[in-house]
Amino acid sequence: MPSFGLGESIPSDTAHAVSVSLPTWKANVGYEEGQQWVVDKMVTGYPRFFIHKSIQALASDIVSRFGQPQQQAMLFPTRKTAQRCYAFIQDKAPRELQTNLQIVNLALSASASVPHVLQSISPSISAVFFVPDAFPIAKQYWQHSGDGISSRRAEFCHGLLKDGLLVSVGPSPAPRSPGVPNAKVFRGPRRYQRPASIDATNGGSSHAANQRDEKNGSPTQGSDTETIESSRFLEERFGRNLDLSKVNNAKSAIRRRIAGVLAGDVDLATKLPTMDSTARGVNNFREDDIYLTPCGMNAIFTAHQTLLKAREPLKSINFGFPYVDTLKILQKFGPGAVFYGHASSADLDDLEAQLKGGARFLSLFCEFPGNPLLACPDLVRIRKLADEYDFAVVIDETIGTFVNVNVLPYADVVVSSLTKIFSGDCNVMGGGLVLNPGSRYYGALKHALDDTFEEKNYWAEDVMFMERNSRDFKSRIDRANANAEAICEVLMAHPNVRNVYYPRFNDSRPNYEACRTPHGGYGGLLSCTLQNKEQAIAFYDALDTAKGPSLGTNFTLTSPYVLLAHYQELEWAASYGVDPSLVRVSVGLEDMELLKSVFARALKATEEVTTESK
Repeated sequence: MPSFGLGESIPSDTAHAVSVSLPTWKANVGYEEGQQWVVDKMVTGYPRFFIHKSIQALASDIVSRFGQPQQQAMLFPTRKTAQRCYAFIQDKAPRELQTNLQIVNLALSASASVPHVLQSISPSISAVFFVPDAFPIAKQYWQHSGDGISSRRAEFCHGLLKDGLLVSVGPSPAPRSPGVPNAKVFRGPRRYQRPASIDATNGGSSHAANQRDEKNGSPTQGSDTETIESSRFLEERFGRNLDLSKVNNAKSAIRRRIAGVLAGDVDLATKLPTMDSTARGVNNFREDDIYLTPCGMNAIFTAHQTLLKAREPLKSINFGFPYVDTLKILQKFGPGAVFYGHASSADLDDLEAQLKGGARFLSLFCEFPGNPLLACPDLVRIRKLADEYDFAVVIDETIGTFVNVNVLPYADVVVSSLTKIFSGDCNVMGGGLVLNPGSRYYGALKHALDDTFEEKNYWAEDVMFMERNSRDFKSRIDRANANAEAICEVLMAHPNVRNVYYPRFNDSRPNYEACRTPHGGYGGLLSCTLQNKEQAIAFYDALDTAKGPSLGTNFTLTSPYVLLAHYQELEWAASYGVDPSLVRVSVGLEDMELLKSVFARALKATEEVTTESK
């Protein structure tokens, strides 16, 4: 099994890794408390919680060029996403922290000769500038919404900025160069500049300037030779060996895999076959009912914002113990939320009573199965209540995966984090949002998305990596299913394991079976609790797997999930039956017998915990 030091990226030496190594229980506590011995060693982190160093570097450079002293910046892919952050800061921050709050938009220079493919992928950046004390508010928006730029976009655009190809557009503060008054704006290498009247020097024409270049042996700017040279340079400098001309076909391939009509390798240079309109068990299903987002949380955020736009703004329901940011989105970005943390029959009884008493809701959000207890809500009953009392149902299928379960017939919207097992390689983010064409809200949701959805938010390079990674996702899920069941059996056989949480063995299994596909398994995620906290620590520290945040990786990845996700609210989590010492395991593709021996050895370590500590 691989070994990772504290703070190293998972996978190792991966520039855009999604996870980071926290190999001991103590290191997880240190991370949550911001202890320097942990934080100083972290080369990366989970992207919505840890702002990647490439993004930090670009933000610092943008502030130094266009900002004011002591300002900071949060970076977004488009004007709209930046404006949402700006509005969030205005709404949540005290008035004194709203000083010097502004947006700077950067786009390709109009004076640069760039290839069409570069223009087509929209390498833009919009920066929200704020005073340092407003950073926690801006970070909240970044974390909850998933709207922030990816690290690959940051690297790409930073190169453009350094070469003078990415410039400020629209109203913005004048660019500055520290210590150099009235510094001339750098336009980049001469080869990228097209002549214009404002480029003429001291009464000389741009034509004369070009003639001088010819006499010095360089080709006339704007010539075919120069255009070819610029195009070749940019493709080599920024292409990263990815054929970005195939981005649209890559998106199509991803959408069709989500629809369940495409598996395995595909030639992106050819036209993809026609999609079956009855995919996922619904009629009139089309590829354009699937929307790709920069990450899974952004799919949830987009679903909620779209519902607020398409319907009367009302409170939503968070049904079941939530992934932390889902509940925060429902609470902070609209009229609020009602929380049912157990996802039980009793919770549904109470909800039905509220509805019969006249309560009305915008939507119900749930996970299938839930995280981390892997319990499954009763989607059949939820669907009936939604139809009778007019609220939308949004189901997060990330853990179940559409290979194992089909929840679309019960949902108006299905969301998923493609970052997880759909990718598997733990090196790229992505999300999916699927509309059910049979939903009563379909027309209104479609219209709202047509007005607001920005496909270019999902960076082209990330798309290409996601498409490559996902080609074998179905076979990987089948193997993860089998390995997870084998680990459950090892855990359940040991006396120090108090509970094992897995859809096949939970009381809510009938709800899972109602949605399980004909050849589906029970997923690659499980959780367990030990007899006490000391045993949990011993088990975690002795477990010879990768240890860090995220799930769905091709390798087994373990975390003290509740500690990481709810460190500031452990008592609250415990009140919903979620043990603060719970250990969550995302089971990978390793040899089954090897995995069983790894877990058996870690369980052996729990036997050495003294009787007094029990």
